[in-house]
Amino acid sequence: MELLLLLHHALFALCFCFSIFSGSCNDSVSMKENSSSSLFPSNFLFGTASSSYQFEGAYMSDGKGLNSWDVFTHKPGTIMDGSNGDVAVDHYHRYQEDVDLMDYIGVNSYRFSLSWARILPKGRFGKVNSAGIDYYNHLIDALVYRGIEPFVTITHYDIPQELEDRYEGWLSPKIQEDFRYYANICFKNFGDRVKYWATFNEPNVAIIRGYRTGMWPPSRCSASFGNCFNGGDSEREPFIAASNLILSHAVAVHLYRTKYQKIQKGIIGIVMNAEWFEPLSNSWEDKLAAERAQSFFMNWFLDPIIVGKYPTEMQEILGQDLPPFSRYDLDKLKSGLDFIGLNHYTSAYAKDCIFSACETGRGSSKTEGFVLISPQMNGLSIGEPSALYWLYIQPQGMEKMVTYVKHRYNNTPMFITENGLGTRENSHPTTEDIINDVQRVEYLSGYLDSLASAIRKGADVRGYFVWSLLDNFEWIDGYSVRFGVHHVDYATLNRTPRLSAFWYKNFIADHTPIRNTAQQRNDSTKSKSLTFAS
Repeated sequence: MELLLLLHHALFALCFCFSIFSGSCNDSVSMKENSSSSLFPSNFLFGTASSSYQFEGAYMSDGKGLNSWDVFTHKPGTIMDGSNGDVAVDHYHRYQEDVDLMDYIGVNSYRFSLSWARILPKGRFGKVNSAGIDYYNHLIDALVYRGIEPFVTITHYDIPQELEDRYEGWLSPKIQEDFRYYANICFKNFGDRVKYWATFNEPNVAIIRGYRTGMWPPSRCSASFGNCFNGGDSEREPFIAASNLILSHAVAVHLYRTKYQKIQKGIIGIVMNAEWFEPLSNSWEDKLAAERAQSFFMNWFLDPIIVGKYPTEMQEILGQDLPPFSRYDLDKLKSGLDFIGLNHYTSAYAKDCIFSACETGRGSSKTEGFVLISPQMNGLSIGEPSALYWLYIQPQGMEKMVTYVKHRYNNTPMFITENGLGTRENSHPTTEDIINDVQRVEYLSGYLDSLASAIRKGADVRGYFVWSLLDNFEWIDGYSVRFGVHHVDYATLNRTPRLSAFWYKNFIADHTPIRNTAQQRNDSTKSKSLTFAS
């Protein structure tokens, strides 16, 4: 019965695509006609993305310890719909089904993260959880068996709560040793099959929301920035936490380069939230403000890692508030990275607040760079509004963002590690409401077209990952926001492909010759652990 229903959905979606929506499917949605398919080499990665807390569930199963998000979401009032990730979409038990969905779409890579507390429930202060190692080995082997390249993020926001309780997590330099210890276990156990490693996902978002606004764990901020559980100092602590995270990245990369990379032949980088900031006007003040906004948001992390120092704009405005890097720290930072991951969803206007009067708002304070940032300003909208207050649809921002990174960082290889559109579902959706995500298809088409333009002009982009394979737990929005190319019924956890899944399948087929990168290693790895978890 479920198979018949799935086939019915598939037929409906395809019919819908080629009739009602035929113009987009055959013209703007497919880039084959404009010859951009030649821009994607045979080893280009087309994938979907996820994270452990948002997908796995299995909250305290098989020896997993508490992490920072486990604790945070169980506090009343932290999540919009009162939910948590205890079950999420149960990827922990249903990963084989989800790998089948990936295989059907035709992706050649899957970006997922490891749960630090599932592998090390107490950090380096306790034992390695063998069940956690087994789970990720099963998942990785299932992917490789299908010719799907694992693209692994070591930490996607969540850290063991033990580290918060012992020494306040990212506020202590002790976490550098913990992260090195954890990364070593990951490289040792999974690196023979994992060839793409990202140390962190969006540290700029995690630090800002955890230590400036306090909206996320560990919920620290000054009273003028938010209402936080645990005190904090929004003008100092974000920079302390960021410094420790940057140096944790450096020690993990150094470890990989010196101990594993030559043998395992992988690459390692970091993933940043990459929002494009458009000057509100053509004035030099607003143009400088847009550059300053990038420096205080993304370059804050990338500049120390790649060029060994903080952006000039940050040094000039913050002065002694920026924790200095010692000579020993600078030596660590020489390890750099092999690639930059960009999570790009949207754009916003940037207005100068140094030479101009500004109302209070995002970015306008000294600690944020004196730049007012908003998708709507002075009667102007940066793009088409979506169901989410922060996500305005402006496909051109993709090309501008990629081009900016290309020029600033000498065309370091890039991956678009997340890109997608979130929606909100009404309380009684019909089948058509569930699967006919036309706006998402148009969004993906427009952003991929913009990415192709950047590649055509020389940007070294090597992969693209849709966020996300499935609807999932969307942080403080809980389950009220849906990003999946597959709908998830949260009562039954049944997965149903949306129109966007079929569109993406067709797009990949048109632009990818053969899924071969991981398949070449199939014979040597598929016998390693094919007794999959049930």
